[in-house]
Amino acid sequence: MEQIKFETYAIFATGGKQYQGIPGKTVSIEKIEGEAGAILIFDEVLMRKTVDGEIEIGTPFLKGAVKASIVKQMKDPKVISFLFKRRKKVRVKKGHRQPKTIIRIEAI
Repeated sequence: MEQIKFETYAIFATGGKQYQGIPGKTVSIEKIEGEAGAILIFDEVLMRKTVDGEIEIGTPFLKGAVKASIVKQMKDPKVISFLFKRRKKVRVKKGHRQPKTIIRIEAI
């Protein structure tokens, strides 16, 4: 299987998770307040690979930022939680849809 190589990318943290940011690509992250088209700056950059192949690792973060724009706000598909106790007539069905934000990485 052929491995895809990216010229430039960065690993950044938001919402307690880490994401790979590649210029021009879209990423689904935990909900961030804002309207579609708003510009976001992520300062918690953990690692960055430049065009010439140089890799920088932060201790804990690097100077510089990842610039992104909000594409849309949405919710994940519904997850069903069902509680059942036999012979006790206990049945509880709950649904949950996690809010997400779709962003497009503009620059690193």
